[in-house]
Amino acid sequence: MAEFVKLEVEDGIGTIRLDRPPMNALNRQVQEEIRSAALEAATRDDVYSVVLHGGPKVFAAGADIKEMADLTYAEMAARAGSFQSALRSVEEIPKPTVAAITGYALGGGFELALCADRRIAGDNAKVGQPEVLLGVIPGMGGTQRLPRLIGPSRAKDLIYTGRFVGAEEALRIGMVDEVVAPDDVLAAARRWAGQFVNGPVRAYAAAKAAIDGGLDTDLGSGLKLESQLFAALFATEDQKTGMASFIENGPGKAKFSGR
Repeated sequence: MAEFVKLEVEDGIGTIRLDRPPMNALNRQVQEEIRSAALEAATRDDVYSVVLHGGPKVFAAGADIKEMADLTYAEMAARAGSFQSALRSVEEIPKPTVAAITGYALGGGFELALCADRRIAGDNAKVGQPEVLLGVIPGMGGTQRLPRLIGPSRAKDLIYTGRFVGAEEALRIGMVDEVVAPDDVLAAARRWAGQFVNGPVRAYAAAKAAIDGGLDTDLGSGLKLESQLFAALFATEDQKTGMASFIENGPGKAKFSGR
């Protein structure tokens, strides 16, 4: 039984909930529990979309610095890959995902939020990659995902300075996608995630694979990937259902089975 990270499922939405007071620091146990929760969310048929949530006061303030401060190069070299892969398990959930950010999402905490498809923040949120202030760099994907999200120049400014970014600036430069009152963050995330409940799950998975896979390659290879994934959907019941419903009733009225 997980101690700090749990998957809670309600109305087709899976919420991966971090609960390691006071700041949800991502120690090795939390990372592995995130991995387990992500794998469960990915495979459960009753989960159509996923919310990442740290609670009403903080999303996650970063890695557990006390745990890693005295590690040697050899020890960190052996562990660094697992740090990344634990968070990547969230990125690889083949379903729509959204991070619900209240309070701090810094360092490893923001790197976790970067693994979601969308980020909704409270107007009290502070986000950023302050690892340079500790004499290191982001090690859970921040140097790779943040430039892809907001561009290399802005990402370099944030990573070089390590400064905390308020919610309005984060929205303006694309670090988050929506800002609401802190008390409304979880509800807003659930509203977004709720759009996909009982939807064409294989099409969502294909869309995510095409977008994410295409960003990692050249345009020509990305187009080939899209073509393959598009064609593969013609082996699904949902494609037959969706197109028949469109012909008979117009758009947006299909009842999908997820098969």
